[in-house]
Amino acid sequence: MVDHSSLPYSGIRVIEFAHMVMGPTCGMILADLGAEVIKVEPIDGDKTRRLLGSGAGFFPMFNRNKKSLSIDMKTPEGMEIVRKLIASADVLSENFKPGAMAKMGLDYETLHALHPKLIYVSHKGFLPGPYDHRTALDEVVQMMGGLAYMTGPVDRPLRAGSSVNDIMGGIFGAIGVMAALRQRDLTGVGQEIQSSLYENNIFLVGQHMMQYAVTGKPAQPMPSRISAWAIYDVFELANGEKIFLAVVSDTQWKIFCDVFEFGDLYADPKLVTNNLRVEARSTMLPEIKQRLAQFTAAEISAIFESNGLPFAPITRPDQLFEDPHLIATGGLAPIQITDGPKAGTETLVPLLPLMMDGERLGVRSGPPKSGENSAEILCELGFSDAEISRLTTAGVIRA
Repeated sequence: MVDHSSLPYSGIRVIEFAHMVMGPTCGMILADLGAEVIKVEPIDGDKTRRLLGSGAGFFPMFNRNKKSLSIDMKTPEGMEIVRKLIASADVLSENFKPGAMAKMGLDYETLHALHPKLIYVSHKGFLPGPYDHRTALDEVVQMMGGLAYMTGPVDRPLRAGSSVNDIMGGIFGAIGVMAALRQRDLTGVGQEIQSSLYENNIFLVGQHMMQYAVTGKPAQPMPSRISAWAIYDVFELANGEKIFLAVVSDTQWKIFCDVFEFGDLYADPKLVTNNLRVEARSTMLPEIKQRLAQFTAAEISAIFESNGLPFAPITRPDQLFEDPHLIATGGLAPIQITDGPKAGTETLVPLLPLMMDGERLGVRSGPPKSGENSAEILCELGFSDAEISRLTTAGVIRA
């Protein structure tokens, strides 16, 4: 793992007022890159810790390498602590509904006047405009932003199988913070950064908007689209197994036909080029699917891999814990689950998909327990042990 002191944002303090996915993703990225990220939680802990079903993985995925301060911000003493903490920060990150931070006097304008070097990043549903009063969720913006239309079959909009806008919105928030930190090096002044779910979703479907601009024809949903490649599909094999196979160039087409001894297909003048094969896809693809149906997934995988052809098994997320590539390359790191029925047990978590100086950015500390670092943080702010004990007893902090 990269030495913490050598990480690019070592020495940068981030105060995170965020829950769910979008804001915590931004904080996780900055934390993985070395920043000290202090997660400010309610006195009873972030509600994300207690989500069920598809939300059960949110907290352990997006809150590693952070510290937790659990505090009652409805009390004067709690707010005094928070203001002292903000005064020590380089970055404040929040993703609460519009107006929530202003009601506490923690909006950008107020804090910028007090701390002009502070960088303030807000993660919202929409950037300022006609929609910004609406309550947004990942699924809401996928539906209104064209992504659900493109994902599902015709007339059956379907959300993507991950919190893509929440996660990418957090990524763009982190990119904005990085840019603002660099600009502060030049100007000495912080600024406000805004990232949003809706505009992120529009960025994701921009390729389909441009497809219409270029062709004059609306993009079809992915299941019924006209593919740019003739063989780019899921194939059903022996014993009901399924595998994704792709042949995306004329060179790959020759290799494919050679290794499977499909000389008749390679000699067909209607299949000479990729564009011709795309035009003939309705008749060509069923024929190829029939010919490949006798193979097992293992046999097809071995042939495609040894000949440099693109392929992929159809894998469930839970199976990735055993993925040999992730294990061999250190793409998964151990953490301890902090909440729920499996609290205290160890699992593995995916790391950021990048390397620095030939190494992955690892987990320095797992997701914190609620209030795990409260006493440490208050001590650093100048509170005595007696004061910390009194505040804990009074229910102002959880330590």
